[in-house]
Amino acid sequence: MLKIGDRFPNFNLKGVVAADLSKAFIDINNQSDSGSWKVFFFYPKDFTFICPTELVGFNNHYQDFKNLNTTVYGGSTDSDFVHHAWITSDPKLRSLKYPLLADIKKELATALGILDENEGICYRATFIVDPEGVIRHASINDLSVGRNIKEILRTLGALQTGELCACNWEAGDEHIRIAG
Repeated sequence: MLKIGDRFPNFNLKGVVAADLSKAFIDINNQSDSGSWKVFFFYPKDFTFICPTELVGFNNHYQDFKNLNTTVYGGSTDSDFVHHAWITSDPKLRSLKYPLLADIKKELATALGILDENEGICYRATFIVDPEGVIRHASINDLSVGRNIKEILRTLGALQTGELCACNWEAGDEHIRIAG
């Protein structure tokens, strides 16, 4: 798996951005949303059990990410057509505000080191990437455990301060000052 300080890989994927078929698909690459922070979260499969809870969780906090100048991308190794079928079939997913990336060739998942090669699916991985394309946070959960979106927001906010942030730091808390 790529680590902190590595550059996020170049990619060019189809993204699903709407239930309306005439507006559903766009091309997204590593230059999309240039100048913003990015959160990439990868999940194992569409039409599963934990994954929709995470998609809804990110959607519920979409404005919180926007307030931190951050673009959110979900993704899996399912195709863009499977993503579209999923969001149109599940009422909770019809109004997603962020793209779902289709890594059907598994190139991005492989480059990131998050592909379960036995199953051919993504691990449940999260990357926070700064505006220069550098990975600043990386984590993987077991496939059976969903991630905590509030913790991702907390970590993102801490990273954006550029300061030393203590355990359990929250926005508005003091930073650690080193006597000099």
